[in-house]
Amino acid sequence: MITLSRETAEIWTPDGCPVEEALARTTHLGVAAHQDDLEIMAVDGILRTFQRQDTWFTGVVVSDGAGSPRDGLYRDHTDEGMREVRRLEQKKAALVGGYSAVVLLDHPSAAVKSAADAAPETDLRALLESTKPRVVYTHNLADKHDTHVAVALRTIAAIRGLPPEIRPERLYGGEVWRDLDWLLDEDKVTFDLSAHESLQAALLSVFDSQISGGKRYDLATAGRRRAHAPLLQPARGGGVAAGRPGGGHPRPLVRTQEGRPHNGHPPRRRSGSPLLRDGLGSERSRHCG
Repeated sequence: MITLSRETAEIWTPDGCPVEEALARTTHLGVAAHQDDLEIMAVDGILRTFQRQDTWFTGVVVSDGAGSPRDGLYRDHTDEGMREVRRLEQKKAALVGGYSAVVLLDHPSAAVKSAADAAPETDLRALLESTKPRVVYTHNLADKHDTHVAVALRTIAAIRGLPPEIRPERLYGGEVWRDLDWLLDEDKVTFDLSAHESLQAALLSVFDSQISGGKRYDLATAGRRRAHAPLLQPARGGGVAAGRPGGGHPRPLVRTQEGRPHNGHPPRRRSGSPLLRDGLGSERSRHCG
């Protein structure tokens, strides 16, 4: 049984699957700073696994949400009250999106950003060892939010601590608080999110505590996705129905002891190769047992 550092940490499985099985069937893992970040920067993984029989998405939220903005109905909530509201909202999103599991590590934001506190990285390494995902999504290193960048660094460090043979095949740094359209095309990856627009809207709509105050990032996120689609390439006409948000390949910060990406190729000069692991791994059943 996986052990996490904080007594208040929780692993919740929407379909009631035992935790160890839910983690083991994970193929796509999202690691986010706050409740609602997964549904913005890791939505590619959510859509790729939705209603599939052979792939599953697990979301990890590192911080506790206690310092979240609050207004309107939530104006008088204490930090502890907001922490509980945000945990419930994240569980609702996991249910809507059909996640394999959602992991709430419940670390204070200050601990996530503190280099002296090893607990967040230790937790992430334990989860990576339990899930062995093919793909990992986290924040990009150019994000404007300090806690987002801290989580990205923690994720990279946790992956570097794994044996090369169980490292994920792909590591993406996605957009939340700052677009990545300023990157050169060869330095970014685009995800086609034209499917399941209603699901994407529903995933963000459950975070009422953050939207009700008037900061409609749910609409802003949908608008950014739609804008990126036709404006990505000036030489192309039209565009897809919905957006193509950028995801940056982190430079090959995760190396083997020989200083090379695990796929054996030297790093690319500009963007670096995604972290690779030989083979796709075994398929995991959509059902427990």
